Amino acid sequence: MTGSAPPSALRYVANARMYSAAPAAAVAWTELFDWLARESGVTLDVIDHAFPLPLSDLWARRDLAAAFMCGFPFMLSAERPRPVAAPVPSGALYQGRPVYATHLVVRADSRFQSLEDTFGGRLGFTVPDSHSGYNALRHHLVPYFRRHGARLYRESVGPLTTPRRVIAALLDGEIDVGPLDSYALDLILRHDPPLASQIRIVATTDLAPIPFLVAAAACPDDIVAKLQAALRTFATAPACASLRDRLCLDAFAAVQLADYELTLRWDAEARAAGYATPG
Repeated sequence: MTGSAPPSALRYVANARMYSAAPAAAVAWTELFDWLARESGVTLDVIDHAFPLPLSDLWARRDLAAAFMCGFPFMLSAERPRPVAAPVPSGALYQGRPVYATHLVVRADSRFQSLEDTFGGRLGFTVPDSHSGYNALRHHLVPYFRRHGARLYRESVGPLTTPRRVIAALLDGEIDVGPLDSYALDLILRHDPPLASQIRIVATTDLAPIPFLVAAAACPDDIVAKLQAALRTFATAPACASLRDRLCLDAFAAVQLADYELTLRWDAEARAAGYATPG
């Protein structure tokens, strides 16, 4: 099935690129989509759409039934896809809610003990339409920018695009500090525990509504409803016990679009402060 297939086609596509932050996580997402297809009765083909392919191309597919989309580009979209469900990550940070934060991370062996220690260095970012890797980062830095009255870093390095590339840039010495989606980092450390000794969190942003699964704008109501009904059972389904562990995931929740207005407010506040670009 191709991107030009009509929305009424019998087969749909799924992709978890945003949270396939480790090979084992990617395998677990494929298993989740296989389970979702069985439970919902919607045929899902799990497709590869890895970096450097643009996520915007994935979100624009007419046969899309389930792919993660960040709330910031969703709110900025002229033609928004259809919300399906939002993940509820495991762990105390998330308070049993579909939220996440951005961790600001340095190399474990660096001299930096606080975020302020990194000022004057090199700041990494993902892409300008990312909430965790750009918008939340910028929002967190605005109060410091106001106090300093000048840019905080001598260089902004990006787009680095993915959490793994942010980590690689840190470990290779290309940046001094970088933003990591907290849920993506959970998945990375769940499947690559030794990495925990190589990086260190020096600050964490306020919580924000998490990226969520979307379907094509023209995806039929009954398809979306079947997917939502199946995902509501994920939290208690015995068949998903291993997936809940491997995906650091408690449940899926309904998407509350009003919550995502926060991403636009943070963007507007940064621009009003004269801090349109983090750095």
